[in-house]
This record gives sequence, structure tokens and C-alpha cells, in this order.
Amino acid sequence: MTKRLISIVLLGVGLLAGSFTAWAEGPDLPSAGNNLRDQASLQRGAHLFFNYCVGCHSLKYLRYSRMANDLGLTEQEVMKDLDFTGARFDDPIITRMPPDVATKAFGKVPPDLSLEVSAKGADWVYAYLNSFYLDPKSPIGWNNTILPNAAMPFPLWKLQGEQTAVMGKDGKTVEKLELSHPGDMTPAQYRQATRDLVNFLAYASEPAALQRHKYGAWVILFLVLFTFLAYLMKKEYWKDVH
Repeated sequence: MTKRLISIVLLGVGLLAGSFTAWAEGPDLPSAGNNLRDQASLQRGAHLFFNYCVGCHSLKYLRYSRMANDLGLTEQEVMKDLDFTGARFDDPIITRMPPDVATKAFGKVPPDLSLEVSAKGADWVYAYLNSFYLDPKSPIGWNNTILPNAAMPFPLWKLQGEQTAVMGKDGKTVEKLELSHPGDMTPAQYRQATRDLVNFLAYASEPAALQRHKYGAWVILFLVLFTFLAYLMKKEYWKDVH
């Protein structure tokens, strides 16, 4: 029994190591550059999420009231500008799209995004939002270089515009993406917008991180002070010991 348990543990470690290696050897991803201390960015990201994402995706582990407190928003601001589902202030953020309608439209229910950044990383989500392109062969008219054949249509196309793929010599590999029809934002503005959105999703993945950042400096200061006092105490105890 012990040998079998050890074999299972070793197998699990090997699979995790293989997964990590595959991830590490994957394509280089652009940096999302997210900063949870940037409250203005978090607020802009929240507006983007509620205007373009909440119609299909939930954040079931985050409540409107918690978000308001963390992002420096009032209840009136949240309920007027961000509540498009008829929720109450203390409710979790849940899409109103029925599962059967979602399955009929997309082939499956869109995932909850509460832990999306924790699961895939901020850089991956940022790259994904910048890698949609027109694909007439796709049932939804769009494809994505980061997640090929994704079931999600591109909700931000009016902001970014339409990208087309430049194929490699094999006719199958996407060599690069070119902006064929500009959107409402310049490329720089769109990149900033997706950084803000990813920043908000990073916050939603772990709201407590804001509190850790808030109190972290004080904890470090306390440890430095405690270390200094402990050093003085040590010198006092040992000054007569030779």
C-alpha cells in the first residue's frame, strides 16, 4: 500500500512538472503590467467588465458591495453605472443569461471569470484579449491565436477594430495580425483598456490582495523595528559576557 501511494505521488509530481515545462516552453506572452495599487485602472477595468462581459460571464465569488468598498466607489455609483443585471448591492456578480440560452448560442455555458487570472495568469488573459482576428471559416466569424477555435465571439471589436491574420508559408500558421479596420480606440488606447480590464479581473481573482498590499508596508516596518529592538536587547544581555 505504501509503495503504491509513493508511486501515485511521484506520478502526480511528474505530471505537474511536465505541465509546468510545457507552460514554460510556450509562446512568449506580452506583459499585462497590471498594478492592483492603481485604483483608477481598477475602476476603468470594472466599467469595461460590466459594459462588455457581464452579459455572459459572472464573478460569483465577488459581491457588488465588496467591490465598491475595495475600489473606492459609492453604492449609488455602483448601482447606477455598473449594475446591469437588476442585482441588489449585497448580491454576488452573476450574469442574467440563462444556461440553456448560453449553450444554444455558444455551444457551452461561458465560464465564470472569478478565478480566470489566477488560473491562467494576467499575461495570458491580456494576450488573449489582443489576439482576436476575423476568420470566415469560424462559425462565429472570429478566431484567436492564443486560444484557437475559441467559442467566444469578440466582444471588444468596436473598441479595437478588426484584425486580419497574415498566414505563414504553410497557409495554416498565423504569422502576425494586422489591423484592417480601426475601432473607436487607437491601438495604444486599446492596449491600455485591456490592461485595465485584466487588472480588474486580477483583483476579482483575489480581492484580499488589496488588503495585503495595504498592510504589507506596516508589517514590514514592524518587523524592522522589532529586529532593531531585539538587536539592542541582545547587546544589553551579552555586554558583560566575555
